[in-house]
Amino acid sequence: MLNSIDSGTAFIKTGVHGVKKFILNSDNFGLSQDDNRAVLNGYNNGFLKSTSLTANGEAFDSAVNEILPECQKISIGVHLNLTSGKALTRANLLTDDNRNFNLDFLFLWFRSSDKEVLQQIEKEFRAQIEKVAAIVKPTHIDSMSHIHAIPKIFEITCKLAKEYNIPYVRTHFEEFYIVPDAKSNINLKYPINLCKIVILNILTKINKKTINKYDLNTNDYLVGITYSGMMNNKTLEAGLKTLSDEDDFTVEAFIHPRSYLRNINDWYAKEFKLTQDKLLEDNIYRMGYEITNFKA
Repeated sequence: MLNSIDSGTAFIKTGVHGVKKFILNSDNFGLSQDDNRAVLNGYNNGFLKSTSLTANGEAFDSAVNEILPECQKISIGVHLNLTSGKALTRANLLTDDNRNFNLDFLFLWFRSSDKEVLQQIEKEFRAQIEKVAAIVKPTHIDSMSHIHAIPKIFEITCKLAKEYNIPYVRTHFEEFYIVPDAKSNINLKYPINLCKIVILNILTKINKKTINKYDLNTNDYLVGITYSGMMNNKTLEAGLKTLSDEDDFTVEAFIHPRSYLRNINDWYAKEFKLTQDKLLEDNIYRMGYEITNFKA
């Protein structure tokens, strides 16, 4: 459970300190200009209070120099990345000849028993964390494509989190739920996402032991895997309602918003809209959640 939240600095709309904490986090900050603008607009015009910075993102400098000064109270994490862009270190087992990452989750899982691979991963993770930490004090760690959920890579992540005094590492337990929307359920993404949930829920049971080993904080629940690539106000609200009869927990929802609609099927632009949905925000409070962030 995330047990380091200070109620004096949390974002409480109702004036009543609740025990159910909700954190909306935008992954991919620094990946592109569209991602950066989405974070800025979601923060200034909505209830986005947390984001994760991609150290090797093409728009990292823009995120740091143009966006962060306008988002003084936002919580900044490290979005570890081994699947896209260029490596910050010389990691020949993780990249092609041009130092571009060319890996996926399954490849990393199969290679996670290779000591040399793990050494290169730790070196790269260390470089990414230090690049973010040189700009701002990170409050949390997560990763692109959930790569840090792989147990031996999760061990490295927790080791570095402890070393760099980063108190929170994301885990991936998501309750099964379904929204009454045919478009969201009858498509190629949905069955793939369900397979991801099964795998990540199993890995979370292993990884929470590592969280305890390093005395770190984590979320009790995650929302965003079942409808990954399809997140909107309905899917987010339905995921929170699944947990609404419980108390004393922290739930994190992760999204990948972009500020401009690239095409009519651009779900990331729809994820951007939910950050500024006032009705959704009100409904979250009505369900008894306190909207907060990792900095609080």
